[in-house]
Amino acid sequence: MTAFIDHPSPNFDERALPVTMIVLHYTGMQDGPSALRALSVPESKVSSHYMVEEDGRVFRLVDESKRAWHAGKSHWRGVTDINSASVGIEIVNPGHEWGYRPFPQAQMDAVISLVGEIKGRYAITRGNIVGHSDIAPTRKQDPGELFPWGELAKSRLALPRPTRKLMDPMWSDAGFLLALERFGYDVTDGFAATVAFQRRFRPELIDGTIDGECRAILLALLLPQPEGD
Repeated sequence: MTAFIDHPSPNFDERALPVTMIVLHYTGMQDGPSALRALSVPESKVSSHYMVEEDGRVFRLVDESKRAWHAGKSHWRGVTDINSASVGIEIVNPGHEWGYRPFPQAQMDAVISLVGEIKGRYAITRGNIVGHSDIAPTRKQDPGELFPWGELAKSRLALPRPTRKLMDPMWSDAGFLLALERFGYDVTDGFAATVAFQRRFRPELIDGTIDGECRAILLALLLPQPEGD
């Protein structure tokens, strides 16, 4: 069981939906103490259920029974009140603005343990364990292309990147966006949605261009059993 350091935030209200999602963020601030303060002062009007420091310490800010304020305007698989439907985890990292860097192993070990416990409590599906950029592609980049989703996937805590038996379905760009919407993304801004998809499932090339590799990965993800590393 994860050991928590309780650091209550006043920034929460009542849930309107059952928990069906986990949303992973990076803090995007210069250091952990700054992020912890921002997540727990009334004037910020933001919070999360947990914050995981680089050394693996886990702070509990909002009880899981309550609605924390971490997702903002967002959308995933038809849900728009994602704060009500999710548990939010902030992962300390300066982010793209302050010197984005890899996530230390001690931190990732704590994240994997925490996500596993939450997933088990609510029977959350792997496809509903997402990044902030997945649910808000026009606004957010976190947890970003350096986040090791593969480590979660190996523990069946996230969808794997498909790598086997890939086949380009040769969709038009409109067809790709239709499939991307079916998968869960808000495709109102098709370029932003494509970038978010690439950041999550093809992070070595994030250019917003719909190519054969993107189409093949998405097709594999839509199949009943995605095969990956």
